[in-house]
Amino acid sequence: MPTSKTDESAAISAVGLRKSFGDKTVLGGVDIRVPSGSVFALLGPNGAGKTTAVKILSTLVSADGGEARVGGHDLTVAPQAVRSVIGVTGQFSAVDGLITGEENMLLMADLHRLPRSQGRRVVAELLERFDLTAAAGKPASAYSGGMKRRLDIAMTLVGDPRIIFLDEPTTGLDPRSRHTMWQIIRELVTGGVTVLLTTQYLEEADELADRIAVLHQGRIAAEGTAEQLKRLVPGGHLRLRFTDPDAYRTAAGALGEASRDDEALVLRLPSDGSQRELRALLDWLDAAGVEADELTVHTPDLDDVFFALTDSTDSTDPLKETVR
Repeated sequence: MPTSKTDESAAISAVGLRKSFGDKTVLGGVDIRVPSGSVFALLGPNGAGKTTAVKILSTLVSADGGEARVGGHDLTVAPQAVRSVIGVTGQFSAVDGLITGEENMLLMADLHRLPRSQGRRVVAELLERFDLTAAAGKPASAYSGGMKRRLDIAMTLVGDPRIIFLDEPTTGLDPRSRHTMWQIIRELVTGGVTVLLTTQYLEEADELADRIAVLHQGRIAAEGTAEQLKRLVPGGHLRLRFTDPDAYRTAAGALGEASRDDEALVLRLPSDGSQRELRALLDWLDAAGVEADELTVHTPDLDDVFFALTDSTDSTDPLKETVR
């Protein structure tokens, strides 16, 4: 019997996931590994395959190929065991607007076959945790977008899942509600829950994720921490600003690779923003007796990474060849 290539120690592990719909390949061989108690973000434009990956890993859709384990269970062999340890919140709210928030929660408790007294206790605790107690008796249709998303996640937690899939959980929310949702996700992870998050919001991935995978045209274009990904694209530099013209001229003469702004007395040096490069520059300034009035580090952000990796106008882009 062939040995599985998936990582049994990870909360989520997938190797070579493939999925097509007709002649359209949605996932073309995707590898994912999510350690327990972490946030993993799948970042990508519409149509990149993010939602399809979540549907496969949460047993809602079957893969055409590849292997996956979720919560230690093989996705193909033991799908019911996978369902027992996961929770899923999709792009669109699963809240029933015709009944109250509390009734939505109690319905979930019944679906999880919790004894009535336990179900009511769990529901009351979650309503309080998500600041929904005051609105519990109101029809969910009267809730704001942020309240509905909080209720959605609270419903997901009724079954006490160890792993949660959040498919674009803050889509359509105002900035305040989005930040509230981020805090909820952080608290879940602090409590030991593993989160796989899909998002189009670069700031969201940067704020929340321990690791980020950029999904483009059904493949992982790059994966790493936010800082690792930012170092993949050019444009990082150190900026030195002087008020003393003599100090500026000394530094400009010694740092030949720096670009100059003689009017503003500013030098820009290409840099990956690493501690090693910064320390070397500071050591040189000290040794030369040159004092810069301001030193700032500029590194590419996730916007730069996202556009560099998902620009489909040039399939031979050398950056893509490097990070795939």
